[in-house]
Amino acid sequence: MSEQMTEEITGEQIAAGKRAYELDREHVFHSWQAQGPFTPMTVLKAEGSYVWDGEGRKLIDLSSQLVNTNIGHQHPKVIAAIQEQAGKLATIAPQHVNDARSEAARLVAKHTPGELNKIFFTNGGADAVEHAVRMARLHTGKHKVLSAYRSYHGGTHLAVNITGDPRRFASDHATDGVVHFFPAYPYRSYFNSTTPEEETQRALKHLEDTILLQGPGTIAALILESIPGTAGIYLPPPGYLEGVRELTKKHGIVYIADEVMAGFGRSGKWFAVDHAGVVPDLLTFAKGVNSGYVPLGGVAISPEIFETFRERVYPGGLTYSGHPLACAAAVATITAMEDEGMVENAKRLGEEIIGPRLAQFAAEHPSVGEVRGTGVFWAIELVKNRDTREPLAAYGGSSPQMNQVVAAAKSAGLLPFANFNRLHVVPAMNIEDDVLIEALDRLEQALAVADTFVQ
Repeated sequence: MSEQMTEEITGEQIAAGKRAYELDREHVFHSWQAQGPFTPMTVLKAEGSYVWDGEGRKLIDLSSQLVNTNIGHQHPKVIAAIQEQAGKLATIAPQHVNDARSEAARLVAKHTPGELNKIFFTNGGADAVEHAVRMARLHTGKHKVLSAYRSYHGGTHLAVNITGDPRRFASDHATDGVVHFFPAYPYRSYFNSTTPEEETQRALKHLEDTILLQGPGTIAALILESIPGTAGIYLPPPGYLEGVRELTKKHGIVYIADEVMAGFGRSGKWFAVDHAGVVPDLLTFAKGVNSGYVPLGGVAISPEIFETFRERVYPGGLTYSGHPLACAAAVATITAMEDEGMVENAKRLGEEIIGPRLAQFAAEHPSVGEVRGTGVFWAIELVKNRDTREPLAAYGGSSPQMNQVVAAAKSAGLLPFANFNRLHVVPAMNIEDDVLIEALDRLEQALAVADTFVQ
């Protein structure tokens, strides 16, 4: 047995995990995978910032799964709330009032910017995006949606077409009214910018040119991840979000802030738009709202758009909208975040531990092209050459070199988050300082492997 085998995992658990793996490969169809060569990792247990794999190895979860377990695994207050709710009211149709949904809506509205005080609950982020776009189209009577390249907005039909990364290619037939524009991305600028100020100015000019050439009278909405997540955690340069907000107001376009990954404390503020003081017309959320314990997402709605549907029927809904178990988990999660100061802690972890250590990585490892982030939301760009910025894996895929880096991270006892040529540092907001420091030490072992590929 592996040296990392722990006494916390029994032989019976490992045997059960092997049976689960056999059944998985026999019956489960996995998302975003070619099914044949896929060898998924079995998870036997998770607690706090740790997971135990099918062999009983204890790994530090530096991924927060899909960047959604914002308060870590198995938080006792959230588990207790789910159990209590199941004993009281396990499910109810969405047309009926239930106290868990009402309180969850109050708590979400408490933290959303401006007057986004009306909450429509969905099952996750993709359907939140779908409904936000539907609301915008009905509110404006227009159809087109502007979305940035290098973005991700979900896997359902419209959401994946709104997405600006290669995952949309197989479904994109240019029939869904989506128009993509180039984002502000200083490290890999599409505008040949040499400063953040230039990037903001040129990216906003490009966006307004796109609006004018498409016709403002045809555009219902602009959707933008406040800080793009899987697309690279590239922070908007100063003034960019403010400029986007002004353009949408100027041209009568609904501004949808996608906060599915960046929201609920991950950036060191409750929502990433708070860094810029921007208030959108609609805000989509999911993931961190209840740390992913039960599927939940939603749309926070401005007074103007709410008024459109005060007397007019909104033609949309879902059986599990505001499901009691999911909402009870949200109430407990948000309350725990408030009581335990997790958002403030995320900010501190970014400023005092992650940011300085990643800056050290950039100074000492030639494979590190750039590090960037805020709170517990960071990315490391790996390159073959710092001068040319040639990525360690091509856009849209992986590479043998990148696979070796990820394997080295796992061998060091990490569960990493990797996408294309990047490693993301996205731990829970309440990870212990010493565990985070240990995780970064282990991550540096993987960077030593990446350095061997520098040309």
